[in-house]
Amino acid sequence: MSLSAPRLVRRAPGQQIAARHSVRRHGAGFWLIASAFVTAMAFSTVPTPLYPLYQARDGFSTFTVTIVFAVYALGVLASLLLAGHISDWIGRRKVLITALTLELVAAALFLTQPSLPLLLLARLVTGLGVGMLTATATAHLHELHTAHRPDASPQRFEIVSTAANIGGLGFGPLIAGLLAQYLDAPLRLPYLVFGALLLISIAAVALTPETVQVQSVRPAYRPQRISTNHGDPAGYVAAAAAGFASFAVFGLFTSLAPGFVGHTLHHPSRALTGLTVFAVFGASAAAQTLTSRLDATLRRNIGLYAQAAGATALAVGMHTASLTLFLVAGITAGIGAGVLFKSAVGTVVAMATPAKRGEALAGLFLISYLGLALPAIAIGIATRYTTMTTAMTWFTAVLLALLTTAGLLARRPSHTD
Repeated sequence: MSLSAPRLVRRAPGQQIAARHSVRRHGAGFWLIASAFVTAMAFSTVPTPLYPLYQARDGFSTFTVTIVFAVYALGVLASLLLAGHISDWIGRRKVLITALTLELVAAALFLTQPSLPLLLLARLVTGLGVGMLTATATAHLHELHTAHRPDASPQRFEIVSTAANIGGLGFGPLIAGLLAQYLDAPLRLPYLVFGALLLISIAAVALTPETVQVQSVRPAYRPQRISTNHGDPAGYVAAAAAGFASFAVFGLFTSLAPGFVGHTLHHPSRALTGLTVFAVFGASAAAQTLTSRLDATLRRNIGLYAQAAGATALAVGMHTASLTLFLVAGITAGIGAGVLFKSAVGTVVAMATPAKRGEALAGLFLISYLGLALPAIAIGIATRYTTMTTAMTWFTAVLLALLTTAGLLARRPSHTD
């Protein structure tokens, strides 16, 4: 028996050029989607430093601000439930363009100088866009990264996707706060600026390669199901609990913290409010980058312990009415929340099959956004019957219990199907 040498398959020059062009397009598309992701998430938090202005103009109470925030969260949850997973079937770009268009509609609603009903509608539409976008953009970034660098580790994807998500949430209040503090038309100019950025983002998505091969026969539509059947049920539950806990901290700073800084701590500067929120989210995004090379278990533990320490110090800072301690504690909690959420996203992406990656991420974001909404709403309701500091004490106790649960679940041996 004779052995013949393996035959090398050579591509024609035209094929090689086309392949290189495709790789470059996917590489450029990765950064275009990342920029659109940042813009959309930043727009979602633009109203954060502006809530005191709405309160002064329309006589809002702190509880009303909580309702406005709850409507936004309701939009996110409804969108995640109904449309967060359909990009697996119809393609990433269609869903992203639709989501960004909804954000643009919300910007137009804000520009009408809305009454409370229109403000609620604008926040609902914003939430609908964010819910469609988060899981879809995350899945798209993963696929563009893989197509551009097929043999590389997923580190770049993990850093960029979570930094775009969390970092974007921080940029919105910073930009809106600075514009509102130092330029005219504080309730209009931030939305004009982001309206232009959203138009650019829609064009950017349209230029990005599609990464989903649309099936000729689509599956029957069904709403998003929260399933742990993604290779490691205990690991998925642990990731979901971590996502819930992380977003509980983010929800606190995007809903009630501006009022606390302005009223309780007597610092009404809109720039300071925006900077406070940015510091929390910026520290979160920076920590995600700095811990990217750490062992997954060590990274998760850093997230758990930092968030627990930060939340505890935050409650102390609110009891003592110390702005310095409030900021340091918020930054520490933000670092923990960011690292923990990055760990959760990486866990879910690794365990889910490509055909169900959008679905698995949509489930993670659905549970995480419940964490964004429910604790903030509960604190807002509690402030009608008790002080903010007392409500924060209870929030801290519940958060510590949840972090303990997430840590215990994550330490269980994984069992794949």
